[in-house]
Amino acid sequence: MAVHLVRHANAGSRPDWDGDDETRPLVEAGLAQAARIADVLAPLDVERILTSRYVRCAQTVEPLGRKLGIAVEHDRGLAEEASLEDAWSLLEVAAAAEGSTVLCSHGNIISPILDRLHRRGLEVVAQERSCKKGSVWTVEVDVHGAFSRVVQTLPQA
Repeated sequence: MAVHLVRHANAGSRPDWDGDDETRPLVEAGLAQAARIADVLAPLDVERILTSRYVRCAQTVEPLGRKLGIAVEHDRGLAEEASLEDAWSLLEVAAAAEGSTVLCSHGNIISPILDRLHRRGLEVVAQERSCKKGSVWTVEVDVHGAFSRVVQTLPQA
């Protein structure tokens, strides 16, 4: 079992977007990242996909949901304004569930989760320690639902 933490794919820069930040979509490069994320995660026994309500997050995991025939669920604990504690609670619930779960969120949520896992003594296997857009981090879970290590499954393309 595992929990796959996904930082949303490339949505361009905030200053270049005129609309509400919640509605900022993926740019062409981000759509390609989303397709790559779907290809990488589809074979990994994913049973549930949770995402921030922000368009860029939902668009990042929708290709995976379509590929697997799984509905993408929005969860406020993954929103950009969510607290670390809310996101951490989701991670713990996902770790206790059967099968694997994908959690898609923002850099200000994913990075602190990775930092907390590292501070708790988990081995972090990564090409680089930064949490770039479109990166995927797999939190491996043992048979008792405890976190065992973190592996950077997909660095930013």
